[in-house]
Amino acid sequence: MRTVFIIFTCLFLILITPLVLCSANESDKYNSTDADDIWQSGTVFWGHGESIALTFDDGPHPYYTDKILEILKKYNVRATFFVIGKNVGYYPDVFLRILNAGHEIGNHTMSHSHLSGHTFDYVMNQIQGADDVINSLAEYKTRFLRPPGGIFDKNVQSAAKNNDILIALWTIDTKDWQHRSADNIVDGVLRCVRGGDIILMHDYLSGDCHTVEALDILIPELQKRGFSFVTLSEMYLSGG
Repeated sequence: MRTVFIIFTCLFLILITPLVLCSANESDKYNSTDADDIWQSGTVFWGHGESIALTFDDGPHPYYTDKILEILKKYNVRATFFVIGKNVGYYPDVFLRILNAGHEIGNHTMSHSHLSGHTFDYVMNQIQGADDVINSLAEYKTRFLRPPGGIFDKNVQSAAKNNDILIALWTIDTKDWQHRSADNIVDGVLRCVRGGDIILMHDYLSGDCHTVEALDILIPELQKRGFSFVTLSEMYLSGG
């Protein structure tokens, strides 16, 4: 009986793993008592269409970002980088390499502080602070905000609207931030990927990071399967 229970448990975990990786709609991600208002507001972009958007959070970083840029150039792929304002200030040359390579820049706040539960003014300062650093280096208007952790509330919604910016989440979390192996990252994506997916990865992580290795496997495999890659703006403007 114990053996049967163990086998059943293992099978159950195997079945739910893709759901854990592929879902960005876990209720604990959003700190709002009025969730229906959030989804009906038109301020959140979940992706659509047949192409895939690769997105990278938390950079720029002088090692990982450059390595990712090399991989993207190798396969002629454009992506969206959600940068932290402070990191842009630390590594302006890396930021400019992202921009000059034709990739899209998204706003990931000034200091990577969780925005939910803060005042409207605090959220505005986090968004505008990042945009100010970006614009000190290049005239650029970010179209998308990714709140750290994907956590937001009505003040974040209001601040996003005030800045004429959309909240952009994701549909596939590679969980590279858990220091997964390249093979685990690739397998998790290939198990559930479909057109219109927004894939979350990172170009800065403390400790072991296997995102670069994973990309070098994942991109050609997805291209072989007929997927094309676009920036978030290209996906959004395609209208589905």
